[in-house]
Amino acid sequence: MMLISCPWCGPREEAEFHYGGQAHVSYPEDPSALSDEEWARFLFYRDNPKGPFAERWNHSASCRRWFNVIRDTVTYEILAVYPVGTPKPVIA
Repeated sequence: MMLISCPWCGPREEAEFHYGGQAHVSYPEDPSALSDEEWARFLFYRDNPKGPFAERWNHSASCRRWFNVIRDTVTYEILAVYPVGTPKPVIA
């Protein structure tokens, strides 16, 4: 089980959270102007890297707030946790 550190509540077990997908994916400025293929690409295509990956998480069992996590997809190690709306930290 992963231990995730909520920016507002501190470290909690993974069971208290819900995964929200890839972080830093911007909603299209004019969704009605997109073709079906472009809309499908926005909805369903996400990066799937081996290594550090920015994800959105929701602390659903407590403060119910969204935040971002950089997690290594190979080792599951959490490298950074930061609030939504703040810049993505540089991971060395």
